[in-house]
Amino acid sequence: MSIFANDIVSWYQNHKRDLPWRDTSDPYKIWLSEIILQQTRVEQGRAYYEKFVKKFPDVYALANASQNEVLNLWQGLGYYSRARNLHQAAQQIVFEYGGRFPNTYNDIQKLKGVGPYTAAAIASFAFNRRVPVVDGNVFRFLSRYLKVKTPINSSKAFKEFFELADELMGEAPPADFNQAMMEVGALICKPNNPQCMFCPVQSRCEAYAASEQLLYPVKNKKTKVQKRNLYYFVLEASNGLVLKLRDKKGIWQNMYEFPVIESEKPLKKNELSEKAAEAGYISDEYTPLIQIGEERIHKLSHRELHARFYQVKTTVGRPGLVEFKALKNYPLPRLIDRFIEEEKPEYYLQKE
Repeated sequence: MSIFANDIVSWYQNHKRDLPWRDTSDPYKIWLSEIILQQTRVEQGRAYYEKFVKKFPDVYALANASQNEVLNLWQGLGYYSRARNLHQAAQQIVFEYGGRFPNTYNDIQKLKGVGPYTAAAIASFAFNRRVPVVDGNVFRFLSRYLKVKTPINSSKAFKEFFELADELMGEAPPADFNQAMMEVGALICKPNNPQCMFCPVQSRCEAYAASEQLLYPVKNKKTKVQKRNLYYFVLEASNGLVLKLRDKKGIWQNMYEFPVIESEKPLKKNELSEKAAEAGYISDEYTPLIQIGEERIHKLSHRELHARFYQVKTTVGRPGLVEFKALKNYPLPRLIDRFIEEEKPEYYLQKE
């Protein structure tokens, strides 16, 4: 084992966090944890992981669930395509692989929603395959350790860092080495406040020697964030409210929301009233618009949503009406769910 690998693996064995997905070699549970932890903090991800394992203890249970059930349990994690892909991949495993999880790096990547990073994690953690894992933590750790100037969000970065990690791994146990790389990145080699005094390879870190830790990793300029305006109409009857399925492609595909008018630019009140009347959300363009609460800003990776909500009374038999007592069975975007929690908690009181 190389000096580098020996140092970080020894550190990992003494300092690793106690996380439930580290106590198993079950590829299903490891895969589940990796999908949940993408773009999710460990503290939040742990709770969701435990909920999923309890409700769907094996791949058959997940494959046999409805997409609605999966999205509903995922609610609040964001990036809902991950949940849809998770469900489809479970069905792949059951129907194409007979319920047996594929056990090679290349075959694991054939699963829906599984890329090189996730495939490497599953292959090494569950099957001890010699494949380096390269995630955000590893990018940051290696770029500082070797002063790599390649932007980590460039097209050639993954291949370059993959090869560097592979060389450093040497003959080290793949699972321990990969876990150690990720853990050092998460706990020591932090983005803005690296704990260099505790780093097991500090003496050989090139960025530390030059006092340039915060110059790495190098990144290309971010994509410009697009702003979009959402005007939601909360059509409420005595026993429920109207929800619409968002079936077009996007982050909230197959989730439910209030009837909405979307616009790239802010709408004046008369413009909004006219569009709402045309859509049948209000009786006519002279209907007063009663706003609930303040404008809400919901930030996504490349989009900033400015949402406003308007109260409208409607009839019991209106199409799309969902009874209050059934509301929790519908997967809602976090924006809608948070609005209900903060502005209309009575909707979740299971009215009869």
